[in-house]
Amino acid sequence: MNVLEDREVRREIILDNYQNPANRGLTNDVHYIRENTNNESCIDNLDIEIKVVDGVLEDIRFDGEACAISTSATSLMIKKLIGKTVNEARKILQNYDNMIEEKEYDRDILGDLIVYDEIYKQPNRKKCALLPRDAIVKMLNRLDES
Repeated sequence: MNVLEDREVRREIILDNYQNPANRGLTNDVHYIRENTNNESCIDNLDIEIKVVDGVLEDIRFDGEACAISTSATSLMIKKLIGKTVNEARKILQNYDNMIEEKEYDRDILGDLIVYDEIYKQPNRKKCALLPRDAIVKMLNRLDES
């Protein structure tokens, strides 16, 4: 059995990334792009910053108040995306979105983000899981415009 197929392991990954999220704290550095993302139906309100150098996501930071799903999804996404090219990041984010929306996706490129593959069973939590993805996609799209 794949470790991530164990419900207890999934819960531990989510809880650990909620309680000890990666890269929490903003830099306020002008070399970062920043986006606010929030869920109007709950407390989720996050600021996410990305630093892209030569087409590579060199650093991603975040801060704000959010539920366990949004916070842990942001933490896991940050860990997965740092060091990836913009194109690699887009592919990961599209596959993540497809997974959440119950469409065809490549689970092999998602790493620990696969812990959310059953979030569709809780439709009210889908927005929580997609919050960081939505903000990061907006920032990557802004890179294309500049």
